Amino acid sequence: MAARSFMRPCAAPRALRQALSQASSAPSRSTITALRSHAPTSPGPLQALPLGHRLFHAVPSRRKDQEAPAHAPTDLNDLNVLGDIPIPSTSVDVCMYDGFGLNSGVTISDGNGVMLVDGEVFNWRPWEAKGSMNLANKKGQFEIPAQAFALFDLIWPRPDLLIIGTGPSIMPLSPETRRHISELGIRIELMDTRNAAAQFNLLATERGVSDVAAALIPVGWKDGVGAK
Repeated sequence: MAARSFMRPCAAPRALRQALSQASSAPSRSTITALRSHAPTSPGPLQALPLGHRLFHAVPSRRKDQEAPAHAPTDLNDLNVLGDIPIPSTSVDVCMYDGFGLNSGVTISDGNGVMLVDGEVFNWRPWEAKGSMNLANKKGQFEIPAQAFALFDLIWPRPDLLIIGTGPSIMPLSPETRRHISELGIRIELMDTRNAAAQFNLLATERGVSDVAAALIPVGWKDGVGAK
């Protein structure tokens, strides 16, 4: 008696169909290679960019036909760092032929010079201490005796700087006069009277009247005659 087979009639066709479907769904090596060759590559974080590549927007934010926004004109008073500092009352407002006009309203006249020390005003007549109306020596140097600066022997602390105005034109200071002022511990700045007054106004405003003093001869001064 022949042996019977227990395999289902449809089992062989089903196994054949599964094998065919797996073969059709699995891609070949050539297909994978082709896909890899055509796949776009994204730049890595450290990949160099091509030359000329811009990282910013190159289109102007304003067109040529558009006008630039208007700005308010600059006020030069806003640039004045000393604008809010009060002017000293001893600052020189005007240099007259025979004297001076100060910011406080005080007027020095009659050919007198002026000495401005620590916010105080003094008539200054150095020619009387010298006994001569000639303030220049034979070498053309501005020379006055130590007695003309006796005020600085009476005050303490003394100013750091003394600005001397020698009259209508500048003259060199004699070694004797310079030595005496230096012994008082005071620095010297020598100018003609107009520039000396302007320099005193600036430095007295900036540094204070206690640090800067001035001794000024009238702009109309003439040696041997005076300023009358």
